[in-house]
Formats: sequence, structure tokens, C-alpha cells
Amino acid sequence: MVVKTQSNGRGVTGLYIGAANAQRHFPRRFSAIDLRLGELQIQCSLPANFWGDVPEIRDPRLCEWLEFKVSHGQSRRTPVSLAMVPCGTNSFMLRPVRADEPADETAMNYPLEDLPRPA
Repeated sequence: MVVKTQSNGRGVTGLYIGAANAQRHFPRRFSAIDLRLGELQIQCSLPANFWGDVPEIRDPRLCEWLEFKVSHGQSRRTPVSLAMVPCGTNSFMLRPVRADEPADETAMNYPLEDLPRPA
């Protein structure tokens, strides 16, 4: 699935997942997900309104990683698209979106070993 960085104007504050992605890829029985960020793995909680009006993931460690690895040198107000790839039960990894991949199929059909790591 394709997600986007979210900013409050001063810095990256998290990931905007979107209502459709939240409903489709995140079962309500899970209150947290594991994110693989290169060599780093963190657990991020999902707020109660994640499946409603706030389909966002915010975590200080995620924000720092996004600032350093993804948004470094870019306008902080411009969202960056990333692929969020399932890699286990309620576990995902983030990677750049390939320019040649269709948005509706992003990251769903690639073996994990073929995926590049975020820069």
C-alpha cells in the first residue's frame, strides 16, 4: 500500500495511512503494529480513532527516522510517498515507491529479499 509522510509545517510528524488502507490492511483487534525501518524495528500503537477520522501513525522514533532518512533535504510541507510492505503478522516495512509500479499494486507482489531498503 502507498502511504504518505505527514507534516505540521515544522517537521515530519508521522505517516498518513488513509481510511481505505486502515480498513483494509489493519485489523481492529491489533492495537499496535511493528515497523521495520531498515535495520531498526519499532512498535507503534494505533490510536482508537485510527479506523475512523485519524488514519495516521505517529511515534517519536518514526518521526525522527522519517526526518533523517526520507525527508532530509526536501520541503517539509511536501508529502513523500512510501510503500508500506507487509512482512509478517501485523508487521510492515517502509521503502521508497518505485516509479514504475502501479499505485494499486504497490509492494504487494514483491518478495521481501528483492525490496530495496530506504536510503
